[in-house]
Amino acid sequence: MKRIILLLVCLLVILSGANAGELYRWVGDDGRVHYSDTPPADAKKASRKRFSNASAPDEELSYEAHRAKENFPVTMYVSEGCVQPCIHARALLVKRGVPFSEKMLKTKTEIDQFQKVSGSADAPTLQVGKVYLGGFVESRWNSELDIAGYPKTATYRQQIAAPTTQPAIQPEAEPAPEEEQEIFDNPED
Repeated sequence: MKRIILLLVCLLVILSGANAGELYRWVGDDGRVHYSDTPPADAKKASRKRFSNASAPDEELSYEAHRAKENFPVTMYVSEGCVQPCIHARALLVKRGVPFSEKMLKTKTEIDQFQKVSGSADAPTLQVGKVYLGGFVESRWNSELDIAGYPKTATYRQQIAAPTTQPAIQPEAEPAPEEEQEIFDNPED
């Protein structure tokens, strides 16, 4: 009998933990904001907040990278014909642990509008805050990222969680050079 009661108590504890991610917010009659796991019956406009156990997207970022991201967000603009320079540009950003978004410019109107805003017609183009750097020149990109406060190398966690970004167009495999093959006379022929 004791085991059954213990089992029921454990089951109730587990089931009560299922609602542990809910929180209610409401404004009281005195104008103060209140938070609780259960709203009062007379609360007007109690909004339900739900929290998940998933980690925040910037959890792996160092403090330095997080601050730089807030003040100087990074966006890399690419075009469909950009292959090797875009691969090198992505590799640089991942190596440094820079959180960035990538935008593909496809249509003529998108490209023309981008050129008006950025003044650049090169791919890839890096936007750090309000500064645009056209074309991939590693020293210029590193310099601008240093000025923005991004770390020079990714943290260990970022290296593990680095996204495997693929270019829009896969580079064609270069044919292997034809090697000279030595032909030996087979004495059995």
